[in-house]
Amino acid sequence: MLLLQQDTIYPLDTLAGAAQQTVELANEKISLIGLLFKAGWIMIPLSLLLFATLVVFIERYITIKKASKYDPSLMSHVKQSVLSGRLDSALSVCRASNSALGRMLEKGLVRIGRPIKDIEGAIENVGKLEVGRLEKNLNILSIIAGVAPMLGFVGTIFGVIIIFRDVEAAGGIDIASVSGGLYVKMIASAAGLTIGILAFAGYHWLNTMLERLILRIETDAIEFVDLLDEPGS
Repeated sequence: MLLLQQDTIYPLDTLAGAAQQTVELANEKISLIGLLFKAGWIMIPLSLLLFATLVVFIERYITIKKASKYDPSLMSHVKQSVLSGRLDSALSVCRASNSALGRMLEKGLVRIGRPIKDIEGAIENVGKLEVGRLEKNLNILSIIAGVAPMLGFVGTIFGVIIIFRDVEAAGGIDIASVSGGLYVKMIASAAGLTIGILAFAGYHWLNTMLERLILRIETDAIEFVDLLDEPGS
């Protein structure tokens, strides 16, 4: 009988302990959020910078990732069409691809018959426009990477000034209140550094993706120009 009672009570105790731990974890999360907002007004612009970092990174990542999709059949089809003299077919394929490389090759195809320098210049101009479109808003991440840590440090400095103003008004030093207030104000610096690191890492990650894409597009564009410059083409 005692064994049965122990087996019945033990799971209830376990469930109660698990529920208590869940409540404690929830309280810790709430207290952490509350602690962040205790850093003062500086957390408002820092929160906006964090939101801007996430929005710009996600939007640019999706755009560059979409532009990075490579269709190996595009270049081969353009080559075959140019060599066989079927320029209309090559133009149709470039327009249907709806890609940066396709738009560059299309501009070169409509210039066929002109000097090779003119064709090369036209392709290069379209390439610059495509790169500019892909680089849009990337500088925002670079700016946030520099501004966020400084803004967090400014928040900490203002917090320290307020602490010592209160000490002067009270006419005495309370080590507990000073250290506790300083502890809270240092959160602004930590938040600013964290946001700055995220923006810095995101900026360089996107730039790396973009550089790989540009290198591949330039390689294909040079190959296309060389094809047109070959004797008999």
